[in-house]
Amino acid sequence: MNDRRSNGGGRLRAGSLGTFDSVVMAVAGCGPAYTVVALVPALIAAAGLGAPAVLLYCAVPTVGIALAFRHLARLDVSSGATYSWVARTLHPFLGFLSGWAVVVATTLFIIASTTPAGSATLLLLDEELAKDDVLATAVGLGWFLLIAALVASGARIAARVRAVAVGTQVALLLAVAVAALTRDVHASAFSFSWFGFGHFDATHTFTAGALITSALYWGWDVTGNLSEETRSGRGGSGLGGLIGLLVVATTLLTLTVGANVLLGPDAVTSTDGGFLHQLGEAAWPGTGGTLLVLAVPLSMVATLETTLLQATRTLFAMGRDRTVPAFLGRIHPGRQTPVASTVAVGVVTVTALAFIALADSGVGILAHALMGIGLLIAFYYALAGIAVAVACRSVLFASIGNLVFLGLWPLIGTAFNIWVFAASIPKLTGTELAIGLGALGLGLVPVTVARLQGGRSFFRPRPLNPTYVDRGDEHFADAQPAVGAPGGRRDGLLSDF
Repeated sequence: MNDRRSNGGGRLRAGSLGTFDSVVMAVAGCGPAYTVVALVPALIAAAGLGAPAVLLYCAVPTVGIALAFRHLARLDVSSGATYSWVARTLHPFLGFLSGWAVVVATTLFIIASTTPAGSATLLLLDEELAKDDVLATAVGLGWFLLIAALVASGARIAARVRAVAVGTQVALLLAVAVAALTRDVHASAFSFSWFGFGHFDATHTFTAGALITSALYWGWDVTGNLSEETRSGRGGSGLGGLIGLLVVATTLLTLTVGANVLLGPDAVTSTDGGFLHQLGEAAWPGTGGTLLVLAVPLSMVATLETTLLQATRTLFAMGRDRTVPAFLGRIHPGRQTPVASTVAVGVVTVTALAFIALADSGVGILAHALMGIGLLIAFYYALAGIAVAVACRSVLFASIGNLVFLGLWPLIGTAFNIWVFAASIPKLTGTELAIGLGALGLGLVPVTVARLQGGRSFFRPRPLNPTYVDRGDEHFADAQPAVGAPGGRRDGLLSDF
């Protein structure tokens, strides 16, 4: 990133996050059990029997963005991730806006998901209690505050709990999917035509399904924001994100095929929120529904944690560069975590939930917020795909592998996200557009103020070197071969997580 010595900033303390932990973080970030409940029925309603095709083909450009994150993380180990990478390759203003998009999208997601997390928890106790929005918000807020405390403290127990939660939900989802495919009684016979385009018509379209799928695959990129805290951070964090995305894509694809076989599209879209329970009961009568319902709060709690980490790490990097108030870039002297940025996100979340609870249309506001987030995701993903091609332009034609994995594939991901951004606009309501585009435009205020103050090293970034890591980085005294370079070594970074 830019020269942090000029503003007194520092890196987060190393600890014990390895590649396996990064994979867990990436899967938790996507929250497969939660997204299955929230979005898979909508996907099947939009694409019908063609839903597996949408998941498969939309995974291809998303992997291109994951490749971009992997290679950019090897060039620049930064908790700011796209905030730093885009600034150093394209323009500081674009870099700030990409980081702002991450902060706003993740904060909005936390606010919008807190009440559903409480509802999912209460559903385990009593169905009637889960319908009480005030109680659900209180329970969800309790979960959030507990998670925020763990994130601020750097408690290592959180890593163990997260691994168990993620492993349990993925195992349950895959087990139900396999059971669905092997049951004697089913609604539809499996067909490879589900992976083609023959099932799309005026009612079920690929475009509508793709807009939903782009949200299904979001969250794996939290590993980029944890690269400073990752052992072998130049390779481990990006590789973990890529593997985690593939795990999530495989899980969602298998489960969607299982839903088509066991229930059929009509049954899936008429379950009125009980899709996962119905699928579990059909696969394992008597116990399957209960087990899958248990997976939902596990998923949501893990996802809240990773989303909070992504928001606070990006905000910390901004504070370190003083493009937002400098206190947000402070590290707790004992815990060595960005407590100030964690507290800031917590205050915003609690305040927003209090206002929403007082509003008659609070639930509607949360639904609009979730829809508007898609624009922010597409924006910063597209910039990341361009950034890696620009950063590595001098080595793109050194080999076929470089051309494909550093240029063509990430740019396909960029094109896909630009298309998602453009295709979403006419389908969103005015409120959803105001939340998505308005929140992005609001980022022009702090970046303009920071620029007018002058003297900010962020606006004089050191370009990313496509062959060797900059020797000026005091945290990596020895230059390390990067993308496309032979050799390499472990950089020895550790993590609190």
